[in-house]
Amino acid sequence: MDGESELVHGTAIALRRGEIWRAALIRGASGSGKSDLALRCLATPASSLLNSSGIALVADDQVLIRRRAGMLEVSCPPALRGKLEVRGIGIIEVGGIDRAELGLIVDLAPRADVPRLPDPPPDCAILGISLPRLVINSHDASSPLKILLALQNPAVLGGAHNA
Repeated sequence: MDGESELVHGTAIALRRGEIWRAALIRGASGSGKSDLALRCLATPASSLLNSSGIALVADDQVLIRRRAGMLEVSCPPALRGKLEVRGIGIIEVGGIDRAELGLIVDLAPRADVPRLPDPPPDCAILGISLPRLVINSHDASSPLKILLALQNPAVLGGAHNA
């Protein structure tokens, strides 16, 4: 039902395509690399693989998910807005955006638990809305690009979702 919300432990980054910011919610156990992976996403340079006009932090550590108009929107609790925890350095200001449309769930897993070719790609329901789900290891060098490619074009996850 519209207006429902949920506060979850995780990190959200967003990719801008035109005027729309589409977000990935990164979930995992404490210390699994959510914030580090978000930092690497933010530092991913433009390339021929990515057709975006920006990458931004939405929230780190706590993500507010709200159901609105048949979709899910992610935002950050005000006290945490624009802040990212960088292990070994501390909490840094990175700016960010206020909200984005949630388009992807990213679950962090040990490398042995990451399916090589998930068939069909797994889905995940939050507040009654089904979203594509990507299972990756946060420590793989390619993990930031995998998230951004899946946000840009959910069909890379098996073609089961609309872009």
